[in-house]
Amino acid sequence: MSLYSSKLYLCRTEIFLKVVLTCVSSEGDSCEFGSQKYFILCGFGGILSCGTTHTAVVPLDLVKCRMQVNPDKYKSIGNGFAVTVREDGVRGLAKGWAPTFIGYSMQGLCKFGFYEVFKILYSDMLGEENTYLWRTSLYLAASASAEFFADIALAPMEAVKVRIQTQPGYANTLRQCVPKMFAEEGLWAFYKGVVPLWMRQIPYTMMKFACFERTVEMLYKYVVPKPRSECTKSEQLVVTFVAGYIAGVFCAIVSHPADSVVSVLNKEKGSTAVQVLKRLGPKGVWKGLVARIIMIGTLTALQWFIYDSVKVYFRLPRPPPPEMPESLKKKLGLVD
Repeated sequence: MSLYSSKLYLCRTEIFLKVVLTCVSSEGDSCEFGSQKYFILCGFGGILSCGTTHTAVVPLDLVKCRMQVNPDKYKSIGNGFAVTVREDGVRGLAKGWAPTFIGYSMQGLCKFGFYEVFKILYSDMLGEENTYLWRTSLYLAASASAEFFADIALAPMEAVKVRIQTQPGYANTLRQCVPKMFAEEGLWAFYKGVVPLWMRQIPYTMMKFACFERTVEMLYKYVVPKPRSECTKSEQLVVTFVAGYIAGVFCAIVSHPADSVVSVLNKEKGSTAVQVLKRLGPKGVWKGLVARIIMIGTLTALQWFIYDSVKVYFRLPRPPPPEMPESLKKKLGLVD
């Protein structure tokens, strides 16, 4: 073989190897777990999952809020829809869609993005063995930390949304409502509901993430007939949806009393969370629970489905459900 032929052969071999490596990498992960790109795309997934789903259920959310603040007029879900359509027309069911989309997109960015950040941060602090032993506490702590910041991002648009939906004639659009609220109450109008939001959303999110993570773990362990590694991406997404709906039902129940307080508080001027809670009483805080279970169950399932689909689409690392480390198994005498 001549020197020229040898160089040509080596060049062709190098090109072939590059093509093979490119094909292999395209089937694998697009980035490292915990990298900057990973967190950015997780935040993008949060925007899509929360912004789109909350906007899609604005009609149900509107009726739920009106049942909470005016139960004498809006007596049930069906009655609430009928009264709203009769008074405002079908278009009236979409009131508050713009602040809903903006607010919950920002909340989703912080909720899912920071959850991934805090989960890795707290896991590194605990170490591999304690991460497994205390994984439920890890999910609770990471989600609570993420939601603290997510609610600060959500509060202004949530206040605007509730004002539009529960005060007929006050304002019909985001552009009408924001300057009017600012002129009447100043910046405080947009943040007076942040503490009740924490009361509502932090327990909700803690339940949402911890219940989801543990439900996925149990579904693969006791329900799905084959290991996760043998499931197709579509089958894995079905498990995600089911686990998300189960988590959503518990989320709705845990957070509903605080949700009632937020709805009334953002409707009224000068009231405090404690005053609203006393006025509603033990029975009043549960008004609209069925509507909220339907809404939150569906929302949570779709959010996890969309979020996981984004991870699949962008080929982000998706670690399997946690397993006991070998070192811990040896300590507990489970292996020789």
